[in-house]
Amino acid sequence: MAQGGATERQDSRKLGRVRQFAFGGTPGEVRAHIRDTLGYTGPLLDLYCEHAGRVITKWHHYLPLYDRYFARFRGRPVRMLEIGVFKGGSLDLWRDYLGPEAVIYGIDIDPKCARFDGISGQVRIGSQDDLAFLDAVVEEMGGIDLVLDDGSHHMAHVWTTLRHLFPRLSPSGSYMIEDLHTAYWPRFGGGIEAEENLFARLRGVVDDLHFPYHVSAPRVPELKGLVGGVHIHDSVAVLDRAEQKPPVFSKVGGA
Repeated sequence: MAQGGATERQDSRKLGRVRQFAFGGTPGEVRAHIRDTLGYTGPLLDLYCEHAGRVITKWHHYLPLYDRYFARFRGRPVRMLEIGVFKGGSLDLWRDYLGPEAVIYGIDIDPKCARFDGISGQVRIGSQDDLAFLDAVVEEMGGIDLVLDDGSHHMAHVWTTLRHLFPRLSPSGSYMIEDLHTAYWPRFGGGIEAEENLFARLRGVVDDLHFPYHVSAPRVPELKGLVGGVHIHDSVAVLDRAEQKPPVFSKVGGA
């Protein structure tokens, strides 16, 4: 019990440190900060800063990352699943960004989120670690090309969802997990030395990506041979779905 209390106090201090990064400026000041600090002037800058509907909360450095990894899906009938609906504003953002042809679904464990169903996308109520529920949603969507995990941020949930949904992505799909500062918080199943820390677990995915160069058994069998790349940013991980081809090198040129 004493250890649990210490963990709670430790996490509270960490949450307090996160709050210090909140930007309290006007939409114009938000725009200027993103533009001048991050050098980002892409389409999500206007869409985010001019949004006047349901609440959206985003770390500023996420916007250029979204654009980097999601731009290829714009104007196409992409099938996107967002895990975590919250106040509904992010579904509006993805509709504006991806366009009218996109099939956008959001899932959330909070029944109140059902009120956002049918506005900018479809909303289904259930848990991200309920695999039967996930399968039903993916089947209803007709498959998935893009997943954004902004759900519970708990390491067990994030890992379970990734292992289950990633193999169901289309062959060139993308899977992004955000708010991974929780990987360092015990309350969310993480910790700097914790084996459950998602960044530690992704080491197994990286090892499997390099399987032609070693003889070890697969670390994450569900994903072996399906991951084309792993990208790590501040609090964000992105995995590319791509069939792994045998590595080949050659030599050209020379006297």
